[in-house]
Amino acid sequence: MQIKTFVKGPIDANNYLVIDENSKEAALIDCSAPDSDYIEEIKNTGVNLKYILLTHGHFDHILGCNEFHNTFGTDIYVGEADKSQIEYAPEMTMMLGGVRIPEVTSVNHTIKEGDIFKLGDIELKAISTPGHTEGGMCFLTNEGTLFSGDTMFHGSVGRTDFLGGDFNKLKNSVKEKIFNLPEETVVLPGHGCKTTVKFEKQFNEINKI
Repeated sequence: MQIKTFVKGPIDANNYLVIDENSKEAALIDCSAPDSDYIEEIKNTGVNLKYILLTHGHFDHILGCNEFHNTFGTDIYVGEADKSQIEYAPEMTMMLGGVRIPEVTSVNHTIKEGDIFKLGDIELKAISTPGHTEGGMCFLTNEGTLFSGDTMFHGSVGRTDFLGGDFNKLKNSVKEKIFNLPEETVVLPGHGCKTTVKFEKQFNEINKI
C-alpha cells in the first residue's frame, strides 16, 4: 500500500490517495480543491481512481468533487446522514465569510457502517463516527491505518458547533470506536500531522473533558 498526501483547499485539508501498488487501483479520501494542477497531480500518478471517499460533508473537504467527477468519472461516496451537509455547503462558506461556492452535485453514493471498499489487496472499511457531523466516517485499512477526517486530530478532536455537530456523540465515537482499535494503528487526520491510537489514548484533549 502506498499513501500520497495532498494538502489542499482554503483550510489546508489533508487529501489522501491510497494506492494498491500491484493493481494501481486507488481511492482518494476527501477532495478539497478543484484546481487543474491538483487534477494533473493525480493523473500523473498513473492510477485508476476507483473511489472518492468523503470523511464528511463540510465544504473544505468537498470543493474538488465536481471537477474530479467530471474528469475521472469516479463515483463519490459520503455518509448517508451527511447528504444535508453537501447541500448546505454553499451557505456554510457564506456564513464563514467566504465566497459562495457552486452547488456540489457529483456526490452520487452513500456509505453506511461496515461498508468495504476494495483496491486490489487493500480493503478500506467504513466506520461511522458521528459528532463532528452526523454522517462522519472514518476509513480503516486492513494494513492498520485509519483515516479519521475531522473526528480526531493529533492531540485534539473536531469542533461540534456547526450544523449536525454533537459533542457527546463525538466523544463516544472517539472513545468507543477509535480508542478500541489496536494501539499501533496509525491515524491520518483531516488536518495536521499523523498520530497513533496509542498516543491519543494518552494525550488527546478528549480525555480531560
